[in-house]
Amino acid sequence: MTPMRILIGCETSGVMRRAFAARGHDVWSCDLLAAEDGSNRHIRGDVRDHLHDGWDMLAVMHPPCTRLCNSGVRWLHVPPPGRTAADMQAELEAGAALFSDCWRAPIPRIAIENPVMHRHARALLPTDLPKPQIVQPWWFGEPYFKATGFYLRGLAPLTATNRLSPPRKAQEPDRHKAWSAIHRAPPGPDRWKFRSRSFTGIAEACANQWGGCAREQEVRHG
Repeated sequence: MTPMRILIGCETSGVMRRAFAARGHDVWSCDLLAAEDGSNRHIRGDVRDHLHDGWDMLAVMHPPCTRLCNSGVRWLHVPPPGRTAADMQAELEAGAALFSDCWRAPIPRIAIENPVMHRHARALLPTDLPKPQIVQPWWFGEPYFKATGFYLRGLAPLTATNRLSPPRKAQEPDRHKAWSAIHRAPPGPDRWKFRSRSFTGIAEACANQWGGCAREQEVRHG
């Protein structure tokens, strides 16, 4: 097997990096913050400064999405205390610019993770952007609700590996509450980190399916 050179953008946890590394790939994570695991295979900086470094695959896992996703659209109309509408618009445009730069990167296989977006964000994104594949952690054996979109180019949609049966709120309120821990995370300085962390089950599926898919493409076209 010839390892691929893979860049995992906007990740500090190392979950996705470690999943691909375990399968023999030459993989690096990149973020403005330091890697939580102290890895020496982490680039601290803006991912856009490294998009032209000859990668075979780019996976941008947690680009700043507060202003792009549906859950944050209300702040565009009524800014939070101490902020202005201009602040919110500037953050929206900055988030859309980062997303667009990554999507247009000269890399043959790209996956960009982002929650479901609102229409104001989509209007600022590239016109060739496909509809995202929406996945849930419980498709991959992890008992949580968190609808996540993957925008894919050169990669196949993920296939569920261990689909669980989600609880219904009316029938199993306590279990449903536990599965909703991501959405119910209390306010605090680390709330963003908890809500954005990659799930191990999804990371394993990405590494197995996208890594394998890319190698098959190389064999067919090599």
